Amino acid sequence: MSRILITGSSEGLGLMAGQLLVSQGHQVVLHARSQSRAADAKRGLPEAEAIVVGDVSSIAGTRQVAEQANELGTFDAVIHNVAVGYREPRRVTTADGLPHVFAINTLTPYLLTALMHRPKRLVYLSSGMHHHVDANLDDLLWTERHWNGADAYAESKLHDAMLAFAMARRWTDVISTALEPGWVKTRMGGSSANDDLSQAHLTQAWLAVSEDKGAKVSGDYFYHLKRMAPNPQALNAALQDRLLERCAQISGVRMPE
Repeated sequence: MSRILITGSSEGLGLMAGQLLVSQGHQVVLHARSQSRAADAKRGLPEAEAIVVGDVSSIAGTRQVAEQANELGTFDAVIHNVAVGYREPRRVTTADGLPHVFAINTLTPYLLTALMHRPKRLVYLSSGMHHHVDANLDDLLWTERHWNGADAYAESKLHDAMLAFAMARRWTDVISTALEPGWVKTRMGGSSANDDLSQAHLTQAWLAVSEDKGAKVSGDYFYHLKRMAPNPQALNAALQDRLLERCAQISGVRMPE
């Protein structure tokens, strides 16, 4: 039996993964951004061990989530599922003055990785959209370019894959992987999505707990339980290190060696 934290799990794929893992006999801790969302999560998965609460759009809120998680002990796996979608029509900024998409999709998994007790496995959710963009590390915060919500989302999902592979390279005692769940009809995915929702939560749960040889290879990228090639930029160690450095500069939190 494993113990897993899933971020952004009051609904959607995060909650679905939690429900599957509990049905398999694992202990699951959920995350919600508010107490009302925590109540939704509890209704969706009454068997959850606990629910950590915090709005990860801010650095302070993400720190609170990390502190609550650490109070619960060390996890066997952390599934970095929390994200906002690709349809933001303008550059919305957070309390820290950061683009909303970057703060939640890129900086939150970075901060939680840096601040939480080190688990045995790290699982990061990317997206098929990451294949078609550049990392744009010189303009992470979209101060030089005209805002494009779809591109900002896709870049953030490329960053998540880069983070997964950076941690696989730096933390050799941790299995760190990334995946794309497919474009599915969730609140974030929207009604036009056409991938198979019944498959969308399986890979992250498998990567978090499975003893299958295929699930225990650090530094790989997956889609529907199968390895696939990520955007080549995700595999570039120099770009990975630059991303970690920029996140450290922006947040004031350095990734432990």
